[in-house]
Amino acid sequence: MTRSENILRVTKRLILMTSAALVLVVGAFGLTYLLHLKFPVSWVCFGCGLVGGFISIQQRLKRMGNEELNLLSQSWFQIILVPIYGGVFALILYVALIGQIISGAMFPEFYVPAFHQPPVPADIEAFLGQTSPKTGVDVAKLFFWALVAGFSERLIPQILSKDGGDTAGKGDKDGKPGA
Repeated sequence: MTRSENILRVTKRLILMTSAALVLVVGAFGLTYLLHLKFPVSWVCFGCGLVGGFISIQQRLKRMGNEELNLLSQSWFQIILVPIYGGVFALILYVALIGQIISGAMFPEFYVPAFHQPPVPADIEAFLGQTSPKTGVDVAKLFFWALVAGFSERLIPQILSKDGGDTAGKGDKDGKPGA
């Protein structure tokens, strides 16, 4: 196959898979709304990461070497691998945001139910079932960052490799926690 035929073949597969991912995300919104269920935030974060990963591959197609492009054109698995990583990175970001490892005005805030002292098993159930973005703006911020985490394969590894995880500028010039 020629380079342009490979690009066309990969693009068609990306369109199909991106459409399927979007249908799943929109379906999650629709079902929870229609059935009055708790919104599956983590699943939608994963879906946004998938979509970001698909967009990333599409953006890179014209810059890919012939060998990599040929591999993508011959394998559905290779095409879906990057978006799956994107979904996983979106979930890692979600956990980092809930845990306030990453925080600041650009990032969402969450309602997290209080734990008993000492914690009891019901606290974990409440945490998993009731933790959610505080406001609609926080939902939008979460989905934006989940998409970005899926799009930029290096974002989450870079955040995790920062000195002490100080991504919110909470430390001083020596890396010590601020007051």
